[in-house]
Amino acid sequence: MSRHISEQYDLELAQIKELLMEMGGMVEQQVNHSCTALVNHDDALAEQVRDVESRLNQFEVELDDHCVSIIARRQPAAGDLRNVVSMMKAITDLERIGDEADRIAKMAQRMTDDEPPTDLYADFRSIHENVGRMLHRALDAFARQDVENALRVIEADEEIDQAYNSLVRKCVREMRDKTEGIENSVNMMWAARALERIGDHSKNIAEYVIYQVKGLDVRHGGDTEIDPSED
Repeated sequence: MSRHISEQYDLELAQIKELLMEMGGMVEQQVNHSCTALVNHDDALAEQVRDVESRLNQFEVELDDHCVSIIARRQPAAGDLRNVVSMMKAITDLERIGDEADRIAKMAQRMTDDEPPTDLYADFRSIHENVGRMLHRALDAFARQDVENALRVIEADEEIDQAYNSLVRKCVREMRDKTEGIENSVNMMWAARALERIGDHSKNIAEYVIYQVKGLDVRHGGDTEIDPSED
């Protein structure tokens, strides 16, 4: 009987994780579509991103309910509890990434009729590519419980912050030199800020991997001098 209960519990956890990864795939697509819509002035694609947002919100509610149900029925302890808590936190971060993608899509719609400077597009695309890699690597690390990959995500966050700050400085110069383009520059800064936040949420997901595997809380500048091979 004990073995049967354990197997059933493992199955429930696996099902939640599978749904979480499905949500992660949707979120990745949302981020890519929203950034593509902004750069290509694709209003239809931006609207598609905004339409999917409600589905992501529903995903969050359903998955949270599953996790709460497991805690209430199974009363997991130690490592098992860390797994459930980490999944709940990751679900929240994925929903917030979806919110940021929706924000980028909103900026894309505002910028449809105008053309920001090409060099800002190049900077935005570069941030998008790097953040996209961060998010994908964080999700992969979460799926595989890969501490080494999780640490690489955490380390990449500073580079994203620097690139975002650089783009903001360029936008400020544009607003100072070409007053007719102020609105577009402001929209570009908001879109870039959303990408920077997506990087932060990706970092959070990577930190949950370390918490699950190592039982260590590395948030808020905690120690990341971790040997991935050590138990």
